[in-house]
Amino acid sequence: MKIMAIADIESKALWDYYNLNRLEDTDLIISCGDLDSRYLSFLVTCTNVPLLYVHGNHDNHYAKLPPEGCIDIDGKIFVYNGIRFLGLGGCFPYKEGQYMYSENQMKLRILKLARQLHKYGGFDVLVTHAPARGIGDGEDMVHRGYKSFLRLMEKYHPSYMLHGHVHMPYDYTLTRENQYQGTTIINAYERYFLEI
Repeated sequence: MKIMAIADIESKALWDYYNLNRLEDTDLIISCGDLDSRYLSFLVTCTNVPLLYVHGNHDNHYAKLPPEGCIDIDGKIFVYNGIRFLGLGGCFPYKEGQYMYSENQMKLRILKLARQLHKYGGFDVLVTHAPARGIGDGEDMVHRGYKSFLRLMEKYHPSYMLHGHVHMPYDYTLTRENQYQGTTIINAYERYFLEI
């Protein structure tokens, strides 16, 4: 299955200069947050493939203008073609906002998933907005990652973690892909293609 992961900034190549050939073999789109809901609706309409999403810290407008035709997986496990996706949006609180969680609040969100995690026997892909602590995150409160995500990966050993929030141009030393105990961690800034 070919997946396009997207986050943080709308791709001009996909929105302003859309060409169906760029997404011809794509089977699934995953948004890691902070994208215009109209952009997500546009992509799902033009490609006719499912689009899963979690909320970023700038997605408060989704309450009034939700991404039409897209599937919200924030705070739940969603199975597509036998692959289990676990969604956890949001980031550390640095201002007033709906999708802001302290480390303890994120731990609580994960605890609330215990029944689903047991039912599905874990998950294959962790979809988040914020990164994991110490892996592609920042030292400032705004871009700090969650230790809770490290614990999740240590316990369930998913194949992938997809996140956004940390824009690649912020730091030239950032890498798109990292590894953590067998999990491939990908920063989905703008767009990134992977095969599962």
